[in-house]
Amino acid sequence: MVAEIAGIDSLPLTQDRTAGFNDALAECGLSVSARVAADFTIAGGQEVTAQLLSANPQIDAIWNHDDDQGIGVLAAIDEAGRDEFFMVGGAGSANAMNDIKEGDTVLEATVIYPSTQAADGIALARLLAQGKSMGDLVSPGVPHRIVLDAPVVTAENVDEYLEYGFES
Repeated sequence: MVAEIAGIDSLPLTQDRTAGFNDALAECGLSVSARVAADFTIAGGQEVTAQLLSANPQIDAIWNHDDDQGIGVLAAIDEAGRDEFFMVGGAGSANAMNDIKEGDTVLEATVIYPSTQAADGIALARLLAQGKSMGDLVSPGVPHRIVLDAPVVTAENVDEYLEYGFES
């Protein structure tokens, strides 16, 4: 059984993450069996995770959309005494990376959401507003969609990425 702890459902960001997760699971023949939405806060993560764990006596894997709310998610997991599953988080916080490095929680990985997203977006908007293109590309204009690298941090590579983590 795969569970998902989303952020705020009304946000396109959360909707896109959920859609991408569902698409990736479908390619593996899996689907989300239980889903709750928090609010990207520690308290929200703890509250909805307690409900999720109470309603589902057996879970194999959890994907948590945000490392900040993950602090609450992990607190609820500890309080429930559950450890039969593994969890993957998102954002790349130093807190999550330290938990992964220590290895004493169910959190096995976090996906880094690039910290340069806002700066890159502003730079691209400036190019568009000025009618310029990206000099290093052969095609004219500015692409409408750019996918930034989002590394997956695990116990094997956590030391490589720890310096990029932010404190929750």
